[in-house]
Amino acid sequence: MANPALKPADYEDILNLPEHLVGEIINSRLEVQPRPSPKHALASSSLGIEIGSLFHGLSGREDGWWIIDEPELHLGGHILVPDLAGWRKQSLPKLPETAWFETIPDWVCEILSPSTAKIDRSEKMPIYAGLGLPFLWLIDPILQTLEAYQLIEGHWMLLQSLKDSDPVSAPPFASHTFQLSNLWE
Repeated sequence: MANPALKPADYEDILNLPEHLVGEIINSRLEVQPRPSPKHALASSSLGIEIGSLFHGLSGREDGWWIIDEPELHLGGHILVPDLAGWRKQSLPKLPETAWFETIPDWVCEILSPSTAKIDRSEKMPIYAGLGLPFLWLIDPILQTLEAYQLIEGHWMLLQSLKDSDPVSAPPFASHTFQLSNLWE
C-alpha cells in the first residue's frame, strides 16, 4: 500500500503543540524545537536589553524601533519565530492587533543552538533573503560569536564576524557600541 501524500503543515499544527515546544512552518514543514537553553535565553535577553533600551524607546521619532522577543512572523507562506526582530517605526507605525506579524522586519537575530543552527543557516537565511529582509545577525552563545549580515542584491553579505568580547557596532544599530561579552554569563 502506498503512503498517502503528506499534508502541508498549517497553523493548527502549531497551536496543537505543547507549550514547552516552539513550532515554525518552514517550506510547508512543521519544525519543532524545545524552548531555548539558559545560555541561549541569556544571549537573546541581554541583546534585547542592549539594543531595545536604546532603540526601542524612541517613540514618536523617525529613528525609533519596535524590538520584539520571539515574534511570530507570517510571511510568504512561512511561519517563522526568530529570537529577536526589529521594525523601524517608519516600516511598522503601530503594532498589529493579531498575535503575529505580517510585515517583514528590518532586522532579525537568530541565536544559534545545536538543535537550530542547521535550519537557521540553511533554510531560514534563504527565506529571509527571499523576503527582502535587510539585516540579519547570527549569534552563537556556545562559540561566543556574532555574524552581522546585510542583504545586497538578494544575497547575504557578511559585514562583521565578531568573537568573545569584541566591541559590537553593527548595522542597523551601528550608532551604538557594546561588548559582545555582555551577552555571555
